[in-house]
Amino acid sequence: MDMTMASPDSIKPFSPEEIQRILHHLQQPAVFMNMTCGWPVLHWTAEHLSGCLGDKLVRFRLGRKEETNTPLFETQCFYVEAKLAHFLSWTRGQAGTDVGPFFEYPKSDYWAYADYKYIAILFQDQPSMFEDVKWSEFGFEGRNGRESTLWIGTKGANTPCHMDSYGYNLVLQVQGRKRWHLFPPEDTVHLYPTRIPYEESSVFSQVDVLQPDLRRFPAFQGARAHIVTLQPGQVLYVPRHWWHYVESVDPITVSINSWIELEVDDMTRVSEAVTKAVVCAFKCAPSDDNTDNWLNPTEEGVTSYNENIQYVNLAVRACAQKQRGLIMDSRDKRSSKRDSRGQIRKNSVLVRDSAPLSVPFGPHLIPVHCQQDCSLETRGVTAKDLEVSSDSAQRTKGLIQGKHECNPGLTRCRPCDCADGTSENSSEDYEEPVHTTITTNDLLNCLVHPDIIAHVTKLLLDRHTGNDRTTTPS
Repeated sequence: MDMTMASPDSIKPFSPEEIQRILHHLQQPAVFMNMTCGWPVLHWTAEHLSGCLGDKLVRFRLGRKEETNTPLFETQCFYVEAKLAHFLSWTRGQAGTDVGPFFEYPKSDYWAYADYKYIAILFQDQPSMFEDVKWSEFGFEGRNGRESTLWIGTKGANTPCHMDSYGYNLVLQVQGRKRWHLFPPEDTVHLYPTRIPYEESSVFSQVDVLQPDLRRFPAFQGARAHIVTLQPGQVLYVPRHWWHYVESVDPITVSINSWIELEVDDMTRVSEAVTKAVVCAFKCAPSDDNTDNWLNPTEEGVTSYNENIQYVNLAVRACAQKQRGLIMDSRDKRSSKRDSRGQIRKNSVLVRDSAPLSVPFGPHLIPVHCQQDCSLETRGVTAKDLEVSSDSAQRTKGLIQGKHECNPGLTRCRPCDCADGTSENSSEDYEEPVHTTITTNDLLNCLVHPDIIAHVTKLLLDRHTGNDRTTTPS
């Protein structure tokens, strides 16, 4: 075959099969470079999308540009329905232009975000646009824009720090830049997880990761932030259970998110069912302090206690049956190995997945990890492959407690302890804690803490399977 006729854009650094193997072995966030050349979706600027959508109204979330040392959850934001043309006029600040409902929100005081917009719904009358997104080149056969969401925001627009429990994310940056602050699953204890606001499969952090209140959340000093500023054309892989806070750093940003749902293990389903039953029971009960908007806007509505307790029973039964099945399989010497979904692996899959893989980090795949653990030279990455965020250190100065400085690059790590093991917040600044009234949310944050829920889940399964060894005291 005459390769001289091939277009340079058609030659990608990784084949779909190679990317699937990489994703199977990746244990940390990473950025894929040079994989989206030729994708039509790269033309999806806000201006282009405005022309495609015309008079169609889009819901925007607005938040104040102020530092409060507390996260601005989606339940605390303002919302408007507007055309993208209104949004663009508002962001440009041109006098005399029609900004629609944005006129009530001065651009100097607010940021705006059209987030979680399902492309399948937004462009249901233009299905040909789905083909502009080519996730098939990442090894997901038949997957395109139909299974993706669109995010359009202004500078400062952000998603509160949270962790997704059901899957992982592939994020394509189209216009502008977005900065991702990522924390490994082991840092959960440092991020003060909360289920208020409640959203199934998402756990939020009570900490403002940019301006943390270290008096309220002192353990956050032990968190390890991995920072990457995503450029247009780059694709970020966010592994399951990695915490992330996302902010737009340019006047207008557009990105495409494909959430890859993994098979959820039965223990997780039981834990989520228990959490939902407890949260809904407490928050739906009449109380003087139950006046907050606790259900995240992404949830369809509040389910009754009867529905929730039925879901708990179904989840416990399914998990118990699976456990019995696995016990029986373990007694059968002829039983085959199973994958993470509990399905028997085919021989060909076993050979492929069990083969050791050295993840090919380099100019086409850049890991997002602590620079102190691995220098640029050892990763085969040159300075031209990387981008430095000049204001990143300033925006995150509230977290930095140590004197260590990271090497410049696409990724930044913020260690939080000083070299001598002490914090810059010395004991001289210590004040006796103020005892305040315990609220319903305080109680809930303790009751549905991941460690507590995990223990309750085990107790429920032991009771259901007859393995309960507890005895009633005489």
